[in-house]
Amino acid sequence: MSDSLKYALKKAKIKQLLKTIVISMCVVLIAIVSLYFAGNHFSGKNSSKLKEELFLYNEIAEPNIQIDSQVTTNSSMFGGNIITNRSKNVNGYLVQWNTLTSSYNWLTANIDGNELVTGGLTTSDGKSYEYDKQTKNKAATFYHPSKKYSDKYSTQLRNELDDVSSMNDHVAEVAVSFDQPYTFQEVKEKIPDDLNIAWLYMASPTDDTVRNYGFDPSDSPEKKYNHFIKSLKKYDNDGHDKTIQKFLNKNQTKPFHEVKILGVMLTGKTSNFKPLKNQNFIRGSSVGATAKIVPYITPEK
Repeated sequence: MSDSLKYALKKAKIKQLLKTIVISMCVVLIAIVSLYFAGNHFSGKNSSKLKEELFLYNEIAEPNIQIDSQVTTNSSMFGGNIITNRSKNVNGYLVQWNTLTSSYNWLTANIDGNELVTGGLTTSDGKSYEYDKQTKNKAATFYHPSKKYSDKYSTQLRNELDDVSSMNDHVAEVAVSFDQPYTFQEVKEKIPDDLNIAWLYMASPTDDTVRNYGFDPSDSPEKKYNHFIKSLKKYDNDGHDKTIQKFLNKNQTKPFHEVKILGVMLTGKTSNFKPLKNQNFIRGSSVGATAKIVPYITPEK
């Protein structure tokens, strides 16, 4: 083989090698760019899904809890966290509630379920109450009209209207559970005008699961109820939640004025709760967040 042929073959091999290297670099570059855009797409999609789920759950299952802000942290093409800051409006006084740290990635969106569930604490008198795990503030408890409560349950039936009425210069929220279901018109007739109806307790499991469903009726109760029905369907679109499906089957075709309510979350000055003491229609009552009245903040009522 002549020297010129050897040189030509060597030159061709080098050229082919360089071509292969360039092609490989282009393929790797395209793969990296594609991975980046695909990662951002799926990560962003689940980030939006997680935010929507947080607001949806807040609408139907969190009595008098409002979302103040949502901040995305540790965001990357692989996922990140959403920090949700929450509070309670107690008759015009904002009370700090917990902060949720929920995560998302390419495949999943996970709500911080541990912080959504209140904890239980036994007091010195042998009774127990629910509390927020972060702030350690007492959480108001609802009691289902047909559920039996005894020592075997983590939360016993309580009536705390006497206690909250004796507090001076405070505002409070109180979960009032009825002895039987009532219509909204009947509820309004029973509740004093100087108290705010902050949330309607509509449904819950009758076992020991702590999850209540309801909505804020302020401004337009009928419109809010129709929105509540749509939100329940959206939240349980696979039909796995028996409590939601039972409620929908019974009520989704009824007008709001015919739908029965199990209880209410009330807010107001503690002195305004006195007329509710010893009322027969109240099965149980539980105090939640409270705040001391100060001169520079005027209560709503």
